[in-house]
Amino acid sequence: MKKRVLSIIICLCMVFVAACSKDKATSGSGAKGNENESKTETPTDTNKPADSERYKVYLITMDQMDQHWVNVDAGCKKAVKELDNIDYEWLAPDVKDDAKQIECINNAVAGGADAILLAANGPDAVTSALEEAEAAGVKIIYVDSAADYPAIQTLATDNEAAGKTAGEEMIKGLTAAGIKEGKIGIVNVNSATASCVAREKGFRSAFEGTSFELLETQYGEGDAAKSKDIAANYITSGCVGLFGANEGSTVGIGIAIQEAGETIIGVGFDKSDTILELIDGGHLLCTMAQNPDVMGYEGMKTAAKALAGENIGETNIDTGVSAITKN
Repeated sequence: MKKRVLSIIICLCMVFVAACSKDKATSGSGAKGNENESKTETPTDTNKPADSERYKVYLITMDQMDQHWVNVDAGCKKAVKELDNIDYEWLAPDVKDDAKQIECINNAVAGGADAILLAANGPDAVTSALEEAEAAGVKIIYVDSAADYPAIQTLATDNEAAGKTAGEEMIKGLTAAGIKEGKIGIVNVNSATASCVAREKGFRSAFEGTSFELLETQYGEGDAAKSKDIAANYITSGCVGLFGANEGSTVGIGIAIQEAGETIIGVGFDKSDTILELIDGGHLLCTMAQNPDVMGYEGMKTAAKALAGENIGETNIDTGVSAITKN
């Protein structure tokens, strides 16, 4: 009898333990389900700012000789400091050379460029390099001088209008000196650089209907020494006025006039310490001062907007020009 009662008690205990275990398992499963449900309902913080994506932007200019390009670089650096998400580098040939500029473009692409700010040495020479750059996803922006290849924006002087202003300033200077006719010499960079070709076109247009004779253009590749020799030959041939189409050309004609010691009206383009000294010394009448820092600054801002997928606005921006005289 005792053994039977003991067996019944043992069975009841086993049933009780099994039931408790089942309840515990069910309770655990329910807690896990509630925990998952709680995690699903927890809202995500969508207002938390993500880290800004960094971009690599290159400035590629015609050369490193002119202070003009140094000022474009300064404008780029100012914008980069404000943007704080741009890795920036300036590449340029030591002299104006198509092959060297193409090499700079290729190096920028190989270096992981997201955008290139380019002052093209000529309209056609860099086309293949730009095609390859665009195929690699690089955005192209022109500063100062464009090539004949589509870009998302061009920031430059209205060079033809500025050239005409330069011609009008020379006519005023000649008239003030009592000179109403004579030969005018033109020193340009080359026959391909679009910006300088446009300046010459505008300059020549200012003399239409006058008694002045504009001589055939001579090219000094933007080199001050070469331009000075060309200008000296013009002076020897009896020119009463000389026009320089860029910084190096302008320095060259100014020094030639200074060395000749004659009353010759010199007008040029770009602003540098040497050009301002030549104006102050009376060897140049004036220069057409562009805004290269604006080109660099606004060009870099455009690159940042384009890379971020933002609207860049106008595709052609006139960055302005003003005539600087001694006064």
